[in-house]
Amino acid sequence: MNIRQIKAETVTQTVKQLFLDCNYFIGKDIMTALENARENEKSKVGKSVLTQIIENDKLAAKEEVPLCQDTGMAILFVEYGDKVVIEDGSFEDAVNEGVRQAYKDGYLRKSVVNDPVFDRLNTKDNTPAIIHTRIVKGDKIKITAGGKGFGSENMSAIKMLTPSYGIEGVKKFILDTVRTAGPNPCPPIVVGVGIGGTFERCAQLAKKATFRAIDTHNEDERYAKLEDELLESINKMGFGPAGLGGTTTAIGVNIETSPTHIAGMPVAVNICCHAARHASTEI
Repeated sequence: MNIRQIKAETVTQTVKQLFLDCNYFIGKDIMTALENARENEKSKVGKSVLTQIIENDKLAAKEEVPLCQDTGMAILFVEYGDKVVIEDGSFEDAVNEGVRQAYKDGYLRKSVVNDPVFDRLNTKDNTPAIIHTRIVKGDKIKITAGGKGFGSENMSAIKMLTPSYGIEGVKKFILDTVRTAGPNPCPPIVVGVGIGGTFERCAQLAKKATFRAIDTHNEDERYAKLEDELLESINKMGFGPAGLGGTTTAIGVNIETSPTHIAGMPVAVNICCHAARHASTEI
C-alpha cells in the first residue's frame, strides 16, 4: 500500500486560502443567478436591491475585501483519502490554524464565542471550525469550505416527520420554515434541504446542500422536480430582495437525501443568504 504524506503546513495554507477566497469572491453560480434574477425581477425596488448586491460582490472581488460583514462560522466538508498521513501535526489542528490565519490576516470578522450560554467570550480567531469528515479511497484530501453567517442560520429548522406525513408534509414543513423566516435571512436566499438519515445526519445534509452549486440539480429526477417546485412556491411568497417585496425571494433550492429508518422521515431546512460563501480544492 502506497501511503502519501502531506505536511500539516500544506493543509493550513490550503484552508487559509479557501476562507480568504470564499469571503472575497462570490461563486459564478450565485453571480449568474443574481444577474438573471435582476433581469426577471418585477419589482423596481427589487431590481435596485439586486443591482446593489451585484455591485457589492464585484467590488469585494476587485478590492479583495469581505463581501459581507458577517464572515460566518468556519465550516468544512472533507473527503479524506484512506492513503493519506499528515506529517508534523494533526489534521484538525492544521485546519484550525488555517482558519485562524485567514480570519486574522484577511481582516475577517471573528464571530465565535467559547461557550454558548454562560461565558460567551470571543475566541478572537474564529476557531474552532466545524469539520465534517468522510473517509474515502485514495491519496488525496478534498476540502470544501464555507463561512456561514447567522442571520440566515438562525432561521433554519429541523422536524422529525414520520412517513405518514408523505411528500405533502415534507413540502409544507419546508415552505412553512421559509415563510416564518420571512425577510430575516437577507433574501434572496439559498435553501438547503436534508431529508432522511437521523436527527444529526439530516441537519448535516441540509448544510451540505447549501454548499452545492445552485445551477445543479439532485441526480434523482423526483427530487430535482421537487427542487424546482419549491423554488417556484417560495418566490410566490413575495418577500423579494432584502425583504422589500418582489418576485425573487430565493435563487436556489438544493435537496440532499439519505436512507433512513422505517419509522422516520426527518427533514431539515438550512437557509443561506445570497452571500452563499464556499470554495473547494483538492490536495
